[in-house]
Amino acid sequence: MTDDTLLPFSFPAVGRKKITAAFDGGRITSDGGVMLLAAAERRLHLADRLAAAIQDPRDPARVTHAMADILRARIFAIACGYEDANDLDRLRTDPAFKLACGQLPDSGNDLCSQPTCSRLENLPDLRTVIRLGRVLVDLWLSSYVAPPKSVTLDIDDTLDAVHGHQQLSLFNAHYDERCFLPIHIYDAATGRPVAMILRPGKTPTGKEIRGHLRRLVRMIRARWPRTRILIRGDSHYGRAQVMAWCEDNAVDYVFGLPGNKVLQRLVDEVADDIRTRRALEHKPALRGYTQTRYKAKSWKMHRRACARIEATKLGLDIRFVVTNLANGSAQHIYDVVYCPRGQAENLIKMHKSQLASDRTSCRSPIANQVRLVLHTAAYWLMLTLRDAVPKTHQLSKAEFATLRLRLLKLGARVTETVSRIRLAFAAACPEDSLFRAIAITLQPAAP
Repeated sequence: MTDDTLLPFSFPAVGRKKITAAFDGGRITSDGGVMLLAAAERRLHLADRLAAAIQDPRDPARVTHAMADILRARIFAIACGYEDANDLDRLRTDPAFKLACGQLPDSGNDLCSQPTCSRLENLPDLRTVIRLGRVLVDLWLSSYVAPPKSVTLDIDDTLDAVHGHQQLSLFNAHYDERCFLPIHIYDAATGRPVAMILRPGKTPTGKEIRGHLRRLVRMIRARWPRTRILIRGDSHYGRAQVMAWCEDNAVDYVFGLPGNKVLQRLVDEVADDIRTRRALEHKPALRGYTQTRYKAKSWKMHRRACARIEATKLGLDIRFVVTNLANGSAQHIYDVVYCPRGQAENLIKMHKSQLASDRTSCRSPIANQVRLVLHTAAYWLMLTLRDAVPKTHQLSKAEFATLRLRLLKLGARVTETVSRIRLAFAAACPEDSLFRAIAITLQPAAP
């Protein structure tokens, strides 16, 4: 085996001095901030929880990398922007990653390679994947010190375009793509992920949505029997089966409702009044709200429908929502209760675009669900890191891409001696004070 050494390369001279460069600096990492992720992972015990849900069929006498260590390395890599398992072939010798995973940077064993990660992703069966999903739900439940009086859960699906012939992928005419449409469920108050479900690339049916919600609500009420639950979603989640189940199980809901001629006729008097007043007062736009009782053909009963009516120079724009909430005006239901649901789209964007959770390129849907779990675990680490930022700091509400750039992508020289390990970060690091404060905040509490 030959060890090829690349020749140095040059940059333009500065001050009449020649500049040469080479990748021969020694034990230097470009991801020194992974140590913060390691502290966040120790606080959550995330890798150990996930590993406990996976049955390891390997011979213990021949195991080099424990299940938790494989998960830990993969999750750290995803959070640092290395979404492919192939990246572990290079990162397995990175001194900071080795330290974050509990290995000494020089004398410790290298981390797992890509084949090991791929075997792990394809190891679980359906029952194991269900257990992994329960670990994520339990992680969310445990994030509350005490049961809250109420929680609002935002449910939505997102496009996950595929480029091969993965099982469950379907052509979706709306997106003009062959895709999955995974369901994302978030806690609206905290932005924490609750459940991520890989599913075929078609609009979910009412029976499917009801099944997902029934299993989730059962887990929530096992821990929080007195917590009030509100489900929010757009119009294709407001199915008759879903609303009927929510009403039978004391679950509140607010769903978008597609407009039709019957609904428009029910609010026509109010809409005409708003349109007339806008014209008489010469306003560019005028908004009003009203409510009515409406029963679709597939519904067994009349339900409360709230309408937001906006008149402009271009005409009327009417949006409807359906709810079983009895209290609150139509304006409160629409503006205060329903409209903040749009924040879930930003959370999905961070999950999908900034943590690359749409990297579902395995052929097996179970393996792709495992990947979705791993990316959700990385989401938890980034949330924990952001929560450790002081509320007065500008990064306290930053997106994950910004946190990665400012706090994780830090160069550091790693030195291992007989008695200690030293990480030397750049003296001119712009976020040195914040980095120090987060590291102290994430330290485990004294016994």
